[in-house]
Amino acid sequence: MSAMPDPDPQATSSHMMKTTKRGRPYLKDTLDLFATLIVSLELGPHKQFFKTFPHSFTTDEAAQNLASLKFSQSNRGPDPREPTRVVTTTTTTTFSMTREMAKAMSQHFMDARLIENATDPSSNLFKDRGVYQLTPKGLHVLERFISKNGINSDHLQPVFTSQPICVKLLHLERRASDDEIIVTQSVITALFRRFVGRQPNIQSSTDKPMDAFQKYNERSKGISLMEVTERGQPAMGKPSQVHRHCFQAVAALEWLCDFTSVVGREEAAEMAAQFVRFGLITLVSDKRKNNDSAIIFTVRGSAPGGNSPVSQQGEFRCTAKAIYKITDEGRRLAHWDTSRGVTSQESPSASSTNLTANRSSVEASSDNLDSKKANDASAKIHRRISLAEKLNANYEADKKNSKESNTERLRYILEEPGLRSLFREFLRGNFCEENLSFWVDVEDFKKKFNITSSAMAVTPASRPGNRATPGQAAMERHHETLINTAFIIYNNYLAPSSQCELNIDHGLRNELVKYLEEVITSVTGKPFTGRIEPEQASAFNATQLATMIKLYGRIQTHVFRLMATDSVPKFIKTPKFLAMRNWVEDFDPTENDIQLLSAGSPMSPPGLNNSDEVGGAYMTISQQASEREHRQQLSAAAALSSS
Repeated sequence: MSAMPDPDPQATSSHMMKTTKRGRPYLKDTLDLFATLIVSLELGPHKQFFKTFPHSFTTDEAAQNLASLKFSQSNRGPDPREPTRVVTTTTTTTFSMTREMAKAMSQHFMDARLIENATDPSSNLFKDRGVYQLTPKGLHVLERFISKNGINSDHLQPVFTSQPICVKLLHLERRASDDEIIVTQSVITALFRRFVGRQPNIQSSTDKPMDAFQKYNERSKGISLMEVTERGQPAMGKPSQVHRHCFQAVAALEWLCDFTSVVGREEAAEMAAQFVRFGLITLVSDKRKNNDSAIIFTVRGSAPGGNSPVSQQGEFRCTAKAIYKITDEGRRLAHWDTSRGVTSQESPSASSTNLTANRSSVEASSDNLDSKKANDASAKIHRRISLAEKLNANYEADKKNSKESNTERLRYILEEPGLRSLFREFLRGNFCEENLSFWVDVEDFKKKFNITSSAMAVTPASRPGNRATPGQAAMERHHETLINTAFIIYNNYLAPSSQCELNIDHGLRNELVKYLEEVITSVTGKPFTGRIEPEQASAFNATQLATMIKLYGRIQTHVFRLMATDSVPKFIKTPKFLAMRNWVEDFDPTENDIQLLSAGSPMSPPGLNNSDEVGGAYMTISQQASEREHRQQLSAAAALSSS
């Protein structure tokens, strides 16, 4: 399959997607191509086996779009020859593949747990005549891609609102040379803590029915655990034994594929084998029959020696009958029996030595990885003060610089969807919600101004002779939307007697009004009356919009300081915040553990980013899923208080 920038012949190049030694495309290419495909599809109801599946697509639709898929990305920036002007640069990437290649690519999407068979979610095979839906993990990846690339996703909103979305997805960094997960003690610690959860996720015996959202929420807490009683053998003098915190091997593989960036059961089994090697889980029983097939994954690496629970080899059995349990070392690392505080010995960064993982199966050993290759990328994760401590009202930095600490707190609150939703509720109660609304609207406006993208399947009619490229057409529509957004913000927050008028510095308001007077008078010949009409807004060009963004940015900074100095000190003392402040931690956060959707620079067009990634583990959080979860918590609390 090839990816080709388009349409300038002089700038055209073609290259094949990079694949790993196992034959799958690199993970980043897989995720980007998946999201590009979904954006290009018109998800709708499809019927199979006398049942209709909403927000789905068929094998034929996926193959047809993947046959010639265009991703266009337009970026705005200052003109190098005249910095006061704004120019737009558009890059179009075309993916082309045969039907068989498209089916193979879709199989990779299934292996990564991005899509599933609508009629049989347990099936792992992408069929020639099938109906498919997005998984919660797929929706998380899609939301992140849309946010980073400035894509209009109105046609996908019904999917986001009607299906469960993975709230938190743990990403494991990979080597740029071969796309293998970089295995270190730090990474295994972060992965294991996410795997087992903050508390044991014991299976409930209640018969109360749960909807799809509730079932998924229960699974997301950690691998489902149970008690297993091992029968005694009196003849051998062996009494019966009860094993706590047990789980099925196959369930562990499914969980790792659903809630982390692990791709496929094979890679999930390798991570589970690392759990065994690090002494975190151990085999309880495997009661398969002699003629049952057995796939056993073995990983090897260096062992520290001494009293360390880490061994040189770990083995994980991928059989339907295999049952494992959490060891004492695993419970210690999970902090189930203690507070969430971490000593220096228990810190994820206690060992940052790269550990080479060599894989083998019961039939044959795979190629050993040279230990030197593990040093291609570092997986060091540095311990930092936890978010809970940062947000704590008694954090010691208050004594040194209260203003600075409240600024940091506000940044965390704005980045973390659940806290931001709670903060909005607090501001609403104090009649100043417009401050947060304005900040969020301007932040979104700035992102949309800088970048916009589109994805579409290229039909024969749209290929030759069509002078407007998909990127150019999208940019024209995008410019109209930006103009409307700019003046909706002005009319809602800054116009005299507006519905949500901000209480801002008089000088800032006068500077904005003066600029609008000059522009509107020059382009329309009519005086500025304090409000902007649609016919006046349409006359603005990109350079004038850029100036408005700068002025909005100055007001946004003023509003941010106002919230940090006035609202945050009161908010962090409220009972609801104090009860929720540890919510952000699924495991002890480290420098790279938690990265939110708003962090980082926009994605490059899919398949064209060659920059190396830094090893480690980090978390991405779904804005939509988090806010929906918070609303559900508020509704449940309200229902409980009224009963």
